[in-house]
Amino acid sequence: MQLKIMFFMLIALLTGTTITLSSNHWFMAWIGLEINTLAITPLIMNKKTPRSTEATAKYFIIQALASTTLLCLTTFNFWKTGEWDIDLTHPLPTSLITITLMMKLGIAPLHFWMPEVLQGTSLKTGLILSTWQKIAPLTLLYQLSTEFNTNMMIIMGLLSVLVGGWGIINQTELRKMMAYSSIGHLGWTLIIMPYYPNLALLNFIIYMIMSIMMFMTLNKMMQTKMSDISTSWSYSPPLLCMMMLVMLSLGGLLPLTGFLPKLLTVLFMTKKSMIIFTTLLIITSLLSTYMYIRLTHFMMMMLTPNTTASSTSWRPQKTFFSLFTLSATISTLLMPILPTIFIL
Repeated sequence: MQLKIMFFMLIALLTGTTITLSSNHWFMAWIGLEINTLAITPLIMNKKTPRSTEATAKYFIIQALASTTLLCLTTFNFWKTGEWDIDLTHPLPTSLITITLMMKLGIAPLHFWMPEVLQGTSLKTGLILSTWQKIAPLTLLYQLSTEFNTNMMIIMGLLSVLVGGWGIINQTELRKMMAYSSIGHLGWTLIIMPYYPNLALLNFIIYMIMSIMMFMTLNKMMQTKMSDISTSWSYSPPLLCMMMLVMLSLGGLLPLTGFLPKLLTVLFMTKKSMIIFTTLLIITSLLSTYMYIRLTHFMMMMLTPNTTASSTSWRPQKTFFSLFTLSATISTLLMPILPTIFIL
């Protein structure tokens, strides 16, 4: 793809998300979502392979179905209330609008397109799909947080955490693992959103930063399979160590950053006397934590951390950016701000 076309698509992505974020009108929010969908489609198909073509078709069909349903439901809401304002949503279509937005996010049980689409695209486009494309639908859910059917949100959140943990165990493809990781982390976000929307926002921001670090590292080392990780010490041992820490942070291990939103979610749900749901949430999240620990063991123990004796021509040049340092720091060392969050 030409650089000018790619730049135009990225600008369109930024524009679509900005329109949705800044609008309080259902039709304008829908337009922003449509711009996002149309802008990301050529980026998914950039590789020009049968798998990327299939991924593009799946993504476009699912997003078009969700957008059509959302437009019909918002029109029905206008018929009921006489207003297009997002804050004045009628209780009847609210649950269906929520399910439609979850389809756009890839929340279980509407998640089946997410792993296949990520597997069929490049790591850079996968980064956009896992982070930036989630912002607009999640913002609409944030605005609807006071109208949620709480039981439905908790059940779908628990199911997402379970599916994310169960699906990641059997994977050897790193892009599919990141897709199931996205499903699991969004499950944590959904569970706490009806009660503490700001904590749900913090949860998503931390997940987004950790995902950026993971995708950037995988793209830098050009790794797409689990078997590639054990032989990547020769590229950059420090970078692989940092990726190991980020994986443990994604698993939610203390004292890394990923433990922070999980701890706060469990504490706030316990304050709401939701002991059973909290216990189920912790148990289901152990599946993904086990897989991250297993993958870390695979990275650290399968090969001694020694670089090769001589530099060969096929080894890429090690050029790192300041964004690596910033993302790595936030992904692993944000836990000390916990007292500040409690004060706020």
